[in-house]
Formats: sequence, C-alpha cells, structure tokens
Amino acid sequence: FHDHALMIIFLICFLVLYALYLTLTTKLTNTNISDAQEMETVWTILPAIILVLITLPSLRILYMTDEVNDPSLTIKSIGHQWYWTYEYTDYGGLIFNSYMLPPLFLEPGDLRLLDVDNRVVLPIEAPIRMMITSQDVLHSWAVPTLGLKTDAIPGRLNQTTFTATRPGVYYGQCSEICGAN
Repeated sequence: FHDHALMIIFLICFLVLYALYLTLTTKLTNTNISDAQEMETVWTILPAIILVLITLPSLRILYMTDEVNDPSLTIKSIGHQWYWTYEYTDYGGLIFNSYMLPPLFLEPGDLRLLDVDNRVVLPIEAPIRMMITSQDVLHSWAVPTLGLKTDAIPGRLNQTTFTATRPGVYYGQCSEICGAN
C-alpha cells in the first residue's frame, strides 16, 4: 500500500511541478485557458478519482488486518466499576472476576493499581480474539505493552485480536478516568 500511495503522490508532485514550470517559462496571458470548462471539470473530477484509488486498497488492508478468521482462543471481557469479568467462551463457561489488589495485600515487587487477584492466562504465539463490553458505564480495556486499547460500551460488543509473542506478565488497565480508584 505504501508503494501504491507513494507512486500516486509522485505523479501528483510531477504534474504540479510541470504546471509550475510551464507557468513560469511561457507567457502569462493565454486566451485558451481563460474560459476552459473542460479543464475545470478535469480539475474537479481528477482529485476524487485519485482519492478513490488511494482509499480502496487502504480499506481492504484495514479490514484484512482487523479480522482473524480462526482464533485459537476467544475471551469475553466485561467491564464493571473497579473490576473486570472474564469469560473463556471456548471452555464451557469458565468465568471469573479480576479485582485490583488493595495496597495492604501487595507483595514486594507487585505493582500498585496494576496487580490483580485473578490474572488472565493466555497462550503465546496464538491468535486471540477478545470480545469487550461493559455492564454499567464506559470503560476502556487497554494493555499498552501489546498495543491494545478498546472501548467497553454498555450494550455493544467490541472486538480486538492480538497475539502475545513472548511469555511474561502483561499489565492492563482501564484507561478511562472514572473515579477514586
């Protein structure tokens, strides 16, 4: 897509530079251009055609990268005020809540406001589909180290896909400002 868009940009730049060159090197008065309805029509339609030529491949790429046809695992995440509920839908109703650990229960090395009592366990090198919704108010399910942020909206089911490429603990958070916790 980058090469496709770059070729169109080069063509536009070449045509504009050529028009500037002709304007600077020829006489400034030309009776053929003063009333040219055909030229004005071309100037109007040509940018629309160029935008369509750039838009169609980018939309195709956008939808191809967003959809995983056969994920290894599907997890539904439901946002509540101050906790998340996770459902492993592929494993017959495995449901649990994940609460932030209060500061009194933190072990040395735990991260304040990030560590939880029940962590989500995911396989590495496997495509994972995460379905995200909310029970009460707007939330934003985010895992910054995976480059993920998806809004959780009551009554709407949003979807994101990702693949964890290395083992470890990935900390996520609600990135909405919604209260004291």
